[in-house]
Amino acid sequence: MSRRLKIAIIVLFVIPLLAYLAVAGMIYRTLGRQYASGFAKGTLFGLQARPLTSANFKRTQARLNRGEHLTSVARCFSCHSDTDPQTDLPVPGRMGAGTIRQLAVRMVYPNITTDADTGAGTWTDDMTARAIREGIGHDGRALVPIMPYQSFRYLSDEDVASIVVYLRSIPPVRNPLPKMQYPFPFNLVAKGFPNPLRGPVPPPDSSDPIKLGEYLTRIGSCADCHSATDMHGHPLPYAGGQMISDKGEKKVAASNITPDPSGISYYDEALFIRTMRAGHVGARELAAAMPWRYFRHFTDDDLKDIFSYLRTLRPVKHRVDNNEPPSYCKVCGQWHGGGELN
Repeated sequence: MSRRLKIAIIVLFVIPLLAYLAVAGMIYRTLGRQYASGFAKGTLFGLQARPLTSANFKRTQARLNRGEHLTSVARCFSCHSDTDPQTDLPVPGRMGAGTIRQLAVRMVYPNITTDADTGAGTWTDDMTARAIREGIGHDGRALVPIMPYQSFRYLSDEDVASIVVYLRSIPPVRNPLPKMQYPFPFNLVAKGFPNPLRGPVPPPDSSDPIKLGEYLTRIGSCADCHSATDMHGHPLPYAGGQMISDKGEKKVAASNITPDPSGISYYDEALFIRTMRAGHVGARELAAAMPWRYFRHFTDDDLKDIFSYLRTLRPVKHRVDNNEPPSYCKVCGQWHGGGELN
């Protein structure tokens, strides 16, 4: 093999491979295994999406009512609206009109009102349903995975139809917004997350409180905050410790809500419902990052089902206490209150 050919091989294959591995490693260290996996899939396989259908969801009062309820507990408008900084509730007259927020990158949350020029007024029903459950925008691009479509993919066909019907009923608000731009490597990360639905999604078994509770925790995206990973990257479902912005510069750790003594083993059903309704446990107020003002709209039966499901979780010994000063935790590798006690 000639020297020139060897150099060509290095330039064409080895250098790009090393660059790819370096970027993948950086994503793994900063964002975790899930985002590194998304980068790998997005780079190697590109965006996976199913074709749109001509589905047209019939408008009924039952669907309007159900859709209004679901969009509230799923917190759709906490992202897709300008919100009050204290309550996180939509500013009057701006519900669903979209907004821009500066996170790790500038995030553009689109206008999902029925405005035809700047909102979702021209989107088909399946465009909206596909975006909600599969992470593909109306224009065919991958949505940023901060949109919890990985949780919403479990929405039944009837529930997603109800959400779309309700969104079609909210007043149009004109609010021109720029198109979301993904800088490298986030453009490739985003492409690796969507996973097309290939068949119908049935509702949960209505006779099983645990199945219903699991379904509702997914709609509420509870695991997105309350789950973390251990020192080896293995998941710690609902064991807390993930650091979350508390409506400002301050960050708080999500609580352990498993039935371990370091979690919420002392809760009973009545206390759980009161906490979700009032936003405090006894005299202790929940952190502002906890969206109880949305979750309070769950029905009593919903909250009972959620509590039933949480009681079935594997207990994880992981003390998280935001009243304690942050210290290093050997369980999750984060610095959070009470970390040194683990």
